[in-house]
Amino acid sequence: MSNTIYIGYQFKVNPLQPGTEILIAELGYAGFESFVETEEGVTAYIQKDEWNDAILEDIQILDSDEFEITYTFEDIEQTNWNEEWEKNFNPIIVDDVCSVRAPFHEKPDTEYDIIIEPKMSFGTGHHETTHMMIQHILKNDFKDKSVLDMGCGTGVLAILAEMKGAKPIDAIDYDNWCYLNSLENVERNNCEHITVLEGDASLLKDQKYDVIIANINRNILLNDLGAYAKCLNPNGTIFLSGFYDDDIPAIEEECNKQGLTYVERLEKNKWVALKFVN
Repeated sequence: MSNTIYIGYQFKVNPLQPGTEILIAELGYAGFESFVETEEGVTAYIQKDEWNDAILEDIQILDSDEFEITYTFEDIEQTNWNEEWEKNFNPIIVDDVCSVRAPFHEKPDTEYDIIIEPKMSFGTGHHETTHMMIQHILKNDFKDKSVLDMGCGTGVLAILAEMKGAKPIDAIDYDNWCYLNSLENVERNNCEHITVLEGDASLLKDQKYDVIIANINRNILLNDLGAYAKCLNPNGTIFLSGFYDDDIPAIEEECNKQGLTYVERLEKNKWVALKFVN
């Protein structure tokens, strides 16, 4: 794996939203496997073995009159990841209570200190949705509660749930990079109650949880909410994010169909994170 070569595309997108979200979705279908959102757009990565010079032909947003998108690309040796993240990954502190940092950052004076080596996975805490989900976890009781972290990314939300006393915890992601990275980060934070699984909602058959955390995207949430609701114990709580305030009516309608009741929302730069109970 250490010699795997990736090709990295740096896209500049205007307007940034919803252009970046649409672009990421289309690139995912084309075979790109990891994305890092930037101030100007997104950097997307694909293994060189999976790449071909017509890879962007089916990316429809590139031909749209509504968006102006330019890009450059280059080969990237995977061995450079740590160096790249060291240059670009700054520690964050949420509500003066929880820090998310890399091993090379100084330890801050916070109640919860999460150390992650993000590599190419989502969930560093920098994105609005991860930030808000951390806020939800900080505000709610997790002691001795069984938890599902669906679309776990780096595993940061599952790790914080354990730090707040949750057990047992399942952390699931369909992306192999996220699965491997979550395994590493769970070990790095000395977690003992987290099981990391690679897959999707099909893994949830016959499972039961007190709390479900799902920070994915609108379409997957709408498709899988039924599966989540079946897994939720009576008086359970579900936190949902990965979508915009414009998407709330569709999400809330599907939640109501599944017997879930809206409780609270957090909002940051038009992204939202909602809390429901059953």
